[in-house]
Amino acid sequence: MAETKARPWTASEERIGTFFIGIMSKLNVWAYRLSNGWLGGKFPGGAPVLLLTTTGRKSGEKRVAPLLYLQDGNDLIVVASKGGMSHHPFWYKNLEANPAVEVEVGNQKRPYRARRANAEEKARLWPRLVKMYGSYDDYQARTTRDIPVIVLSPA
Repeated sequence: MAETKARPWTASEERIGTFFIGIMSKLNVWAYRLSNGWLGGKFPGGAPVLLLTTTGRKSGEKRVAPLLYLQDGNDLIVVASKGGMSHHPFWYKNLEANPAVEVEVGNQKRPYRARRANAEEKARLWPRLVKMYGSYDDYQARTTRDIPVIVLSPA
């Protein structure tokens, strides 16, 4: 892991960050769907973006999150980083409760099954994830939680 000066987020920063992540996610989903992934389908720097639909663990409603992903054979790999905040993102909590998800890449939607990568899988995938998006190392340095790496396998 590279040397970093990342510090934990304050409670106020987490509240503000969560608010802005929600707004940006809604805008990204809207643009992505409007353009079949042409807008919002790549993060600055080139990392690809998918739309992950989970089922709300309390509401039962469908929830959509735009996420960076890495292709690993037939599997897609996503990271529950939430910018290194102290708590997991809601989409992760939802898939823990119900691992049956839908993944949208461009205009293609397919069912997937989600699971948390084990320690060996994370150790193998993490360097590739950081190469794709270098901030993941900073995010992990900001928090004491072990940021989950999620394996999405075709259902």
